[in-house]
Order: sequence, then structure tokens, then C-alpha cells
Amino acid sequence: MNKAELIAALAEKTGRTKADSGEFIDALGAIITEALGSHDEVSLPSVGKFAAAHRAARTVRNPRTGEKNEAPAHYAPVFKPASALREAVRNGKG
Repeated sequence: MNKAELIAALAEKTGRTKADSGEFIDALGAIITEALGSHDEVSLPSVGKFAAAHRAARTVRNPRTGEKNEAPAHYAPVFKPASALREAVRNGKG
């Protein structure tokens, strides 16, 4: 499902216009991005939790050249699905 299909599905489910649904999707994306940028968590009931996980510094190796480099410590976005979402995907129910 691409963004246009998501907007159309949201508009149909809520009875709102596609323009309103598009603004909602854009705002939700911005809110999640800002929260993760501040290393906060965002929980969406029955969907899951978005978080920023700390990754420690480590030594990495280029498989082509064998050269070793240091990868610095950083934060990476992670998503943990809710049990309802996990079950729906596992059982093929939408």
C-alpha cells in the first residue's frame, strides 16, 4: 500500500476528505519523526511502538577489501509490533 492508497483507505474509513486524510498522515509522520529525534517512544494501540534504540560503537569490516573501520555509536529507529498486529499478520486477517 502506497501513500495515496493509505490516504484513500483512511478517508473511506473515517468519512473525511482525502485532503484531510493526507494532512493527518503527514502530521502523524512529522510527530513520530520529532519524537524519535528526541529519543522518545511513540505507542499506537493495536499497532505497536516506535522507539529510538542506542547502538554501541563497533568495529566493522569491508567484505570486499577486508579493511576494518570503526562504526560510531548512534541511535536507530526500531518498531515493536503489538500482539494484535502480530496475530493479524500471522493468521492472514486484515
